[in-house]
Amino acid sequence: MAKIGYARVSTRDQNLARQIEQLHDAGVNKIFQEKLSGKNADRPQLKAMLDYIRDDDEVVVLSLDRLGRNSHDLTDIIETIRHRGAQLNVLNLPSFASIEDPNLRNLITTIIVELYKYIAQEERETIKIRQQQGIEIAKRQGKYKGKIREYGPHSPNRQKRYIYKEACRLFK
Repeated sequence: MAKIGYARVSTRDQNLARQIEQLHDAGVNKIFQEKLSGKNADRPQLKAMLDYIRDDDEVVVLSLDRLGRNSHDLTDIIETIRHRGAQLNVLNLPSFASIEDPNLRNLITTIIVELYKYIAQEERETIKIRQQQGIEIAKRQGKYKGKIREYGPHSPNRQKRYIYKEACRLFK
């Protein structure tokens, strides 16, 4: 039985050190690390970890939101872990290892995980709403202009400005 960890931060600017240290403290032998958003389903290290795990392995993560931000992705990931015969250990969730009946332990764990999946997805939705609200306020205050269009009359790239102007001319 191997203890396999997965650590993820959302951006390249963030640091994985805290997660890695806590995974090592939990006795993890191998750690897969990623600097990609949890909303991104295409995460090479997550896929590598899921391919790596075997029967009786233990997958350890600091918190459920490290695996993913929406309920659908989390369900798929957890099902893959279970299908491969591995156990999921989420360090910030209560441990039910002391419950002797495996069916009861699995039921309680499943209920808790479902609750946390819901919370993680709600948190992601709240972040998106707050971000949009912040953008709207900044626009009203004239502080936010939005992204400069790659192809447009104000593109910093001369060739892309030319392509835009030619396309406009052709469609007139």
